[in-house]
Amino acid sequence: MTMQIQAANKPMFPNANRRAFKPKPACGIRGLLLPLALPLLVFSAAGQPAAGKPPPAPPNIIVILTDDQGYHDVGFNGCRDIPTPNLDSIAANGVRFPNGYVSYSVCSPSRAGLLTGRYEQRFGHERNPRFEPENPRSGLPLSESTLADVLGRVGYQSGIIGKWHLGAHPDLHPLNRGFNGFFGMLGGGHRYFPEELTLKTTGDAGDEAASYRLQILRDHTPVRTTQYLTDEFSDEAVRFVERHKDRPFFLYLAYNAPHTPLQATEKYLGRFPNIKNPKRRTYAAMVSAVDDGVGRLLAKLREQGIEENTLVFYLSDNGGPTDANASNNDPLRGSKGTPWEGGWRVPFAAQWPGHLPQGRVYEPPVTSLDIFATAAALAAAPVDPSRPLDGVNLVPFLTGEQTGVPHETIYLRMYDRGAFAVRSGAFKLVIPQSGSAPQLFNLAADAGESSDLAGAHPEQLARLEERRAAWNTQLVAPVFDGLLSPKQRSKTATPAEEVDP
Repeated sequence: MTMQIQAANKPMFPNANRRAFKPKPACGIRGLLLPLALPLLVFSAAGQPAAGKPPPAPPNIIVILTDDQGYHDVGFNGCRDIPTPNLDSIAANGVRFPNGYVSYSVCSPSRAGLLTGRYEQRFGHERNPRFEPENPRSGLPLSESTLADVLGRVGYQSGIIGKWHLGAHPDLHPLNRGFNGFFGMLGGGHRYFPEELTLKTTGDAGDEAASYRLQILRDHTPVRTTQYLTDEFSDEAVRFVERHKDRPFFLYLAYNAPHTPLQATEKYLGRFPNIKNPKRRTYAAMVSAVDDGVGRLLAKLREQGIEENTLVFYLSDNGGPTDANASNNDPLRGSKGTPWEGGWRVPFAAQWPGHLPQGRVYEPPVTSLDIFATAAALAAAPVDPSRPLDGVNLVPFLTGEQTGVPHETIYLRMYDRGAFAVRSGAFKLVIPQSGSAPQLFNLAADAGESSDLAGAHPEQLARLEERRAAWNTQLVAPVFDGLLSPKQRSKTATPAEEVDP
């Protein structure tokens, strides 16, 4: 299929409208101390500058998020049939995290955790929301601040390009969640060829599948695109950097590739004549398109002279759904929508030349929740102490300024399935579904979770079970129905995990 050449260079943010920070009222002694506490908390998180030296300029923040990419499907995790030189360069120029996790093993809850720095189970975002433009509860609750909210308070310009998937109601739109500009789609996925985007308004999309055919939004306005969608998003990211190079920015580049439907142009398919599985070949082409786009974005940072003042994170939103898109999570067990390692352990790397070590492999577990905490600390951005973060600032751990590990324990709960996962050190507890006996694995020796050690190490099992139970008391039930209605869930003998169409 032949695509048209690049779309017109239109401004991405013609109607920037960041929300002002409105602190919640406080009373008594706490209310008197709150104005003093916020700066002190932030100063401590960011680190004290040397005496007599001005504080360093806050870095630009870029988060590159792929959708449903397999753990193994990037060169720095061992992939050989899909070259990813530009994604690999982030790890080569910075840090690779072989034990990098997200906070959930399906799309929307994972994104809710990343953009709030908090376990999404704390605020009831534990399902993929339906595409419901009329429902203000079907998405990221307004009680939560996003990273764009927090960075906006200290002068950052924030843009999201690509997949939102945190609510289609106007109140939940990215421009009402701290972002100054939006170029993408509100729902959980999209078709990739411009001629298939035939629906103009959200009211034209009667269900989740139809929302995949909506035109791309520039802020609130539908626009006709002319390229393969991954290329559209990559080019828009390059233009964003060109426009915002002279002031601190946060760019959330949330590709929908390589999420289904599996669609690619001949330009990318032609690179993989030796992959005989047609599904794997198209998937490879989709990953290659992302890699090309990331390469153009990184080149633009160098061209503009801001590479050393830009912290770039790259990760996937969850593990690969191996049956759906022929992704590969080796050597991990399981896939998207499960509590096994293949569901929530993802390709993960970061670069910040001149500030982070080059070519380091950082083995302790880190999570997507750490991105918020790291960015807020570097920007000296106030964080609401009534909504404490679950992530931590990674920079001191990566530079050696701070010893120990970022997380003693990380957690996963999948409410509808009754599943849990708890990792502490090398040991991981897994409850695959409601009613299942807890299992225990030593991930240092058994990344594939093949040998249950519950009988051999009852003391470790009890330790992790105690932590799981304590954490679970802090959580709430989901606040919206998600893709399955309550009636559909009640008919399922084993509660099915909600995944995208």
